[in-house]
Formats: sequence, C-alpha cells, structure tokens
Amino acid sequence: MSLQGKTVIVTGAGKGIGRSTVDLLISRGATVAALTRSADDVRELKELGCRAIQVDLSDAKATREAARASLPADLLVNCAGTTELQPFLETTVEAFDHLYAVNTRAPMIVAQEYARFIIDTGRKGAIVNVSSVASFVGIPDHAAYCASKSGLDGLTRVMAKELAPHGIRTNGIHPTVTLTPMAVKAWSDPEKAAGMLGRIPVGRFADPIDIAEIILFLLSDEAAMVNGISMPVDGGYMVA
Repeated sequence: MSLQGKTVIVTGAGKGIGRSTVDLLISRGATVAALTRSADDVRELKELGCRAIQVDLSDAKATREAARASLPADLLVNCAGTTELQPFLETTVEAFDHLYAVNTRAPMIVAQEYARFIIDTGRKGAIVNVSSVASFVGIPDHAAYCASKSGLDGLTRVMAKELAPHGIRTNGIHPTVTLTPMAVKAWSDPEKAAGMLGRIPVGRFADPIDIAEIILFLLSDEAAMVNGISMPVDGGYMVA
C-alpha cells in the first residue's frame, strides 16, 4: 500500500501509535503534517522531514489554528489521546472536561477543517479516528476515558454518513492496550495487567506498529469501500 505523493495530518504524532504511524507513512512515500504537544517531539519530527506543529489540543482555538496550518492535506489520522486514572466516584469535572477536550472535541475540530478543505478543493479523502476498546467495555478507573472514546465513536458514525457523499471516508479503530508511554503508565500494576491479558486470546498487548498498519490500510485506496466501521484491533479481547 503506497501513499506516494499524499500528505497526511497525524495528531498525537510525537509518541506511541502516532509516532509509529508517522514512521510507517513516511516509509510508504507520504508527507506528514505532524501535530504534537512536545517541543522535543517537534524537533525530532522535523528531522524526519515532517511539517511539525506544536499544539495543546485541549485548547480549542489553538487546535483549530493548528489544523488550518496543517493544510493542504489529503488524509487525516486523529490519533492524539490522553487519560487520567480515577475511580468513577472520584472522577473530577476537571479531568472529565480535559479528556473530552483532547479525546473528543479536538478530533472534531481537526476533522472539520480538513473536511472543509477537501470539499472546497473537490478532492477525495479519508479519516481514521483512533478510539479504544474502552468505548465498548467499562474498565475500572477509566470513567472519563471510556466516555470520551464513546463520544468519539458517535462522531465517527455521523462523519461517515455526512462526509461520504463528499468523497471522504471515515472509520474508527479500537486498539486494546497498546504499549505506548500512556499505556505503560495505566497498566504498570502487574495484577491489573494480568487480568486484562487473560482476556486477550493472542496473549499479549499490542505494539504501536500493529495499530499503524491498520491505519495505513484504512487510509489507502484498498479500503475504498470501507466507511463507518468500528474496528477492534484487540487480539480477540472483544470475543473472549
């Protein structure tokens, strides 16, 4: 699957799934407009040849400005995400609002600016929203995270219906625990990790490249008839 000559916006491009996706896209000939929060990541991404933009996606105004600065682009990967571990009864409004801002609102804003550009220029495009199996399953201490990813799924379904007539496919993918820095933080307790691993038939957590390969497929012309799906990438977790 080649993306030679294509420009892809990737949010959360500095680490984890986002960084693996950037590396894979570049290897397949794409140019990447990379959005990330870290100045260090901006420097590294620029060294790879990316058009790197530093932005705090919890800031709606800054997110819209960064999205516009990422254009022109052919494809979009909404990969950025954050979490904060709190039991439901201790979930704070501040944490809830922050996770919704980054995990749900920011993808909406970036996708709006991208889609307007694609429609205005008469192109065709594709969007991949990186959700989580946490949108399907209640995971202790992840109330705000589960809610924010479920919200992203709702957006994906509406985007798939409204944007496809304009030539833009939208799909969601739902990784299980993927060994990113955020996941290592969330699943560092061996007892907690063992319970999750015990429900994954393939017997391991995902690596970022496992997810990046599926993102590449959904962006590619090989997936031309794939629109509106919620695709678990979970080693069988959902059927265990």
